[in-house]
Amino acid sequence: MLDTEQPDVLDVIVPPSGHLPAIRAAAARGIHVICQKPFCGALADAEVAATVAAQANITLIVHENFRFQPWYSKLHQILSSGVLGEVYGATFRLRPGDGQGDEAYLARQPYFRDMPRFMVHETGIHYVDVFRYLFGEVKAVTARLRRINPVIAGEDAGLVVLEMMDGITAVLDANRLADHPASNRRRTLGEMLVETEAGAVAITGNGEIYLRKHGENLAEQIDYEWQDVDFGGDCVYRTQVAAIRALLGQGPLVNTAAQYLANLCVEEAIYESHEQGRRIALN
Repeated sequence: MLDTEQPDVLDVIVPPSGHLPAIRAAAARGIHVICQKPFCGALADAEVAATVAAQANITLIVHENFRFQPWYSKLHQILSSGVLGEVYGATFRLRPGDGQGDEAYLARQPYFRDMPRFMVHETGIHYVDVFRYLFGEVKAVTARLRRINPVIAGEDAGLVVLEMMDGITAVLDANRLADHPASNRRRTLGEMLVETEAGAVAITGNGEIYLRKHGENLAEQIDYEWQDVDFGGDCVYRTQVAAIRALLGQGPLVNTAAQYLANLCVEEAIYESHEQGRRIALN
């Protein structure tokens, strides 16, 4: 197919076990790649993929779409403006409510049930990337994970504390069995609160953003434009647009394989912290 069609870009959507062979095939033909996550399934394979892309002089972008959800784009804009002053910390409460009972995940993504690493590897990695997008790089990790539903193989809940380089503390409070108020609980999968010098910013399950100024009790809704289309505010399309624009030289490259390895190193540190019962510092 690659030889016949000679595409400019290959969008790899096969399961993780097929990522590296597909990337190798594209690299051998000088074809750029957008690759789904969990990226190559393991850090070692992801490192090989990044090396293969670099040696072939192709661009390899990981399809990490949560940072392209419109509420995070707007929050990034607000934080970057400096109007909120110093950022103290942030918490995301992951509460999709889809993990209860013997039939958990069967209707939509049954392979979730057999993943030995589940909540962090499949879902939590999105929020590692979002936190890095909003607050910079991770300095250290402390995590406690657990499995609540016995019908699945991996963890489905936990508390992950990320110490960011500039002193911000970012917390992922995850429980896939509990839910949150929203007209569509898959839209945001939960709720975020960012606390700052000037007040607190909240993102609701409906994608609404509220700012409560320091010392005040009432929050003001922040208006912004976004499309409630498909998944997560049309973040899949927004991710692909950003990737193609970057390949055309019309925007920055985001989440190249080399850049994305930082997320996978944080993921490994999370599991290491849980297994060893201690804080893990990252190089």
